[in-house]
Amino acid sequence: MKKFVSAKIAAAAVLSVMLFGAGIVAGAARFGKPKSVIHVVTVKWKEGTTPDQIKAAVDGVDKVAAAYPGIKNVWTRAIKVQGAGYTHAFAMEFESEEALQKYAGSDAQKEWYKAYLPVRGQSTTHDITN
Repeated sequence: MKKFVSAKIAAAAVLSVMLFGAGIVAGAARFGKPKSVIHVVTVKWKEGTTPDQIKAAVDGVDKVAAAYPGIKNVWTRAIKVQGAGYTHAFAMEFESEEALQKYAGSDAQKEWYKAYLPVRGQSTTHDITN
């Protein structure tokens, strides 16, 4: 009888350890490393640029994404922008490095640049992938 009780206690202990381990694995942060490209831009507008002009330029990010099939997602509401005079930031997620390269000079980019370039003072660009 003692062996049976000891076996039950040992089995319960093993099961407890397994469940605890499974809980740790289930609760662990999960993340991916996609091959898409994030194109991040921070912008300093030209002096005298109006809020309507800024809105048109930023809204143009959505329009260019709708017109260019290589763009998967966009972010246009900057929460924090660093750098003296930089007030806005946006990001575009491209399907691949090739999609980003083909975007440069595309009709979609040229159309957006009509609203963006006349009011852009300075910008910084960062392209990031895995």
